[in-house]
Amino acid sequence: MNITYNEDKGVFRMAKQYDPAYKLQVCQAVESGTATVAEISRETGINANTIHGWLRRYRENRESPFVGSGRVLPENEEVVRLRRQVKDQAEEIAILKNAAAYFARHLK
Repeated sequence: MNITYNEDKGVFRMAKQYDPAYKLQVCQAVESGTATVAEISRETGINANTIHGWLRRYRENRESPFVGSGRVLPENEEVVRLRRQVKDQAEEIAILKNAAAYFARHLK
């Protein structure tokens, strides 16, 4: 659950999380013309912008639009793996630079 702090009001706010099946049901209702975004927003209390975000994700990837909890879309797995590899190698380079500087100072 995401917790954010509203500085203006001086309160913490917990973001609501919805089940992927529920999001899918809402998107399918809008897509089929059963209900509009405004109607669903009024009935459920979910912000219309939130529903529009769900619709965008649904339209982009109908097979698995609501991937979450650390899961990655199959087409993004390699990108995530390569970014992790770059990060690891950058850390290794930083360690080696520090070691080289250390030995350069102490060998004189």
